[in-house]
Amino acid sequence: MVLIVAVLGSILSGFATPTEASAVGAFGALVLALAYRQLDWATLKDVLRSTTHVTTMVFLILIGAALFSLVFRAYGGEHMVTELFEGMPGGVVGATIIVMLVIFLLGFILDFIEITFVVVPIVGPILLAMGLDPIWLGIMIAINLQTSFLTPPFGFALFYLRGVAPPSVSTSAIYRGVIPFILMQLGMLLMLSFFPQLATWLPGQF
Repeated sequence: MVLIVAVLGSILSGFATPTEASAVGAFGALVLALAYRQLDWATLKDVLRSTTHVTTMVFLILIGAALFSLVFRAYGGEHMVTELFEGMPGGVVGATIIVMLVIFLLGFILDFIEITFVVVPIVGPILLAMGLDPIWLGIMIAINLQTSFLTPPFGFALFYLRGVAPPSVSTSAIYRGVIPFILMQLGMLLMLSFFPQLATWLPGQF
């Protein structure tokens, strides 16, 4: 609980960005491991190895995404997507619905890192050029991905939960248990669609 409060509290209070809060979490975990006398060289080696793997993966995705974006723009892909969006029925509303649906489906097979660094840089600037608020769009994409990661049968979060849940908890029980949370997030998406100020009012006060 102390670690959760330290990480989320530093973000919500404005003392740290999410990147800085990750350092707070790492330091807090180190202190807790020392306090519980569970920190030894073998554990530290495993932690450093797993951290290196994740960091390497993220940087490889960043490099690949940058190369993909350069090639995509060099061959006129951005103009093609722009023309496609502008020709859609419903204008910016129709384009936004299509993008949200595509991101939702991609959330079944891709991690949020790949979607954030590959898909969003392609469609995001076009939607912003069509007049959408960047804060509202970012929150909509985030909630959309959260909903995708919870939606059976492909949701990433469901597989994570399956990995830590005891054998007595069936997969069907997990699927049934996430339904209320999916409905809540869909309800939030609808509320933000009709009342964008729910996402934009508070940042506008600073």
